[in-house]
Amino acid sequence: MWIIILSILLLGAVTYGIHIYREKKIGEDVRPDEASRVIPDGCCGAHEVCEKESLLAAASKEIVYYDDEELDRFTGISSDGYTDEQSSEFADVFYTLQSDDVAGWIRSLQLRGIELPDSLKDEVLLVVGERRN
Repeated sequence: MWIIILSILLLGAVTYGIHIYREKKIGEDVRPDEASRVIPDGCCGAHEVCEKESLLAAASKEIVYYDDEELDRFTGISSDGYTDEQSSEFADVFYTLQSDDVAGWIRSLQLRGIELPDSLKDEVLLVVGERRN
């Protein structure tokens, strides 16, 4: 009986030791309750999307295009500085995306220095919110 109890305690100690080692090696864990406070620099304002992507931000800086290369000309324009015609170009891309691709598209825009037009932010949040439910 004592052997079983000692084996369980030893297994727990080894597991805890591995956890501590990995935490120090990888860096401080981002706990789920802390994730909502992590907002990357240059956030587009669609915070639910930004927060989700902020956990992956350090993992990859590779830009993925969603058949939207023409939007690169909007680099550096503020989210409230778009004309209706320019906003409709973003809408054309947005409405052709599958809901699973919206967060990646927002991340792609961020990496390219392109802000999402204010007129689309609410719609983007709706799609991301529906996908989470």
